[in-house]
Amino acid sequence: MNIGIILGVIAMGLSWIVKKRFQSTMDKLSRIPTRSGMSGKEIAESMLGEYGIADVQILSTRGMLTDHYNPAKRTVNLSEVVYAERSIAAAAVSAHECGHAVQHATSYSFLRFRSGLVPVLNIANRFAPFVLMGGIVLIEFSALPLTIGVGLLAASTLFSLITLPVEFDASRRALAWLDDTGIMQGEEYEQAKKGLRWAAMTYVVAALTSLATLLYYVSILMSRRN
Repeated sequence: MNIGIILGVIAMGLSWIVKKRFQSTMDKLSRIPTRSGMSGKEIAESMLGEYGIADVQILSTRGMLTDHYNPAKRTVNLSEVVYAERSIAAAAVSAHECGHAVQHATSYSFLRFRSGLVPVLNIANRFAPFVLMGGIVLIEFSALPLTIGVGLLAASTLFSLITLPVEFDASRRALAWLDDTGIMQGEEYEQAKKGLRWAAMTYVVAALTSLATLLYYVSILMSRRN
């Protein structure tokens, strides 16, 4: 069986498991108030202040799991729940997103590399599905369209792989700050660590899925050339 298909099936199974564990863990932690009583917004303000980052705005955004750091606009965007809640989940997620702001302020190499790939990723996400589909249809006539599609997909996969150290490092910075400041310690700290670990695993599964898809199309291309 094609290795891409095998990895794809494994990735699908892992994705379901990780998604369920991540959701159940964060749901549980969102119901546990922090001893500090700080909201996600207050956590973000404190962490950015500790690092002397004064040019980053903290914004509330609609939706669930919409939390992200925007390096172009210099904003920490927290979902409404994370922004206002005073739970372990809110504190962990808020500190994680601020971890990205710290990466930006300190010119973290993997974040710079990932940011540089964004324009390429936008092109790949826009055109890859159509080019790959056309490549499959035209494979008997020419391998060029599929080769181009594989190249676009490779760029997307590279972005997914580069995202892994960025996300793991942001969580490491967040947890170190929460511990060093004493905002979270003991069992509370371990619970926040668990939540961020499962969040990071969603990126691992996404990278594996992207890699499996790439290998699938590469195998088709190689069989055509053989």
